Amino acid sequence: MMPVLILLGVLALGVFYVIGLYNKLVTLRQQQKNSFAQIDVQLTRRYDLIPNLVETAKSFMAHEKDTLEKVILARNQAFQAKQEVKADPADPSAMKSLMNAENSVRGALGSFLAVSESYPELRSNENMKTLMEELASTENKVAFARQSYNDSTMEYNTARELFPTSMVAGMFNFAPAPLFEVEDPAARKAVKVSFK
Repeated sequence: MMPVLILLGVLALGVFYVIGLYNKLVTLRQQQKNSFAQIDVQLTRRYDLIPNLVETAKSFMAHEKDTLEKVILARNQAFQAKQEVKADPADPSAMKSLMNAENSVRGALGSFLAVSESYPELRSNENMKTLMEELASTENKVAFARQSYNDSTMEYNTARELFPTSMVAGMFNFAPAPLFEVEDPAARKAVKVSFK
């Protein structure tokens, strides 16, 4: 009778240990998803600012229609890609699409800002100055949110690879989560916002 009780005790400890590892992975995965939600908030704020920025610039940059359309197109593509990642932040292909779309937004905004430099009346417009300050602030918040997301993703991925957690992760299909990285080295720099 005693060996059976010992065996049952060891099995119970093993089950509780596996449950603890499973719960740890669930917690880390939820933290990683919450970190993406913070990126989502900041990207949504940026995507909301871009149409206002373009609308303000339209009257000053009438013959720069192509540049303005590229900014809006890039914004719309990035918004759609963000929605796909929002549905499942652990989907590597959706994250890759978002990273590519974000590179396009940064490139289009960079072109827009370069072209807008040749319009002094636009640079002195108070509404434009306010929008540019908000955009610069949002860019910083996006960078901080991305860093937080990548930190929580790294913690989750590390936990799911450590032994014996890796066995639990494999049994319950805890897939690795992708980092949110800017691939273009030029895009790693913050968008320069300067109307002096």
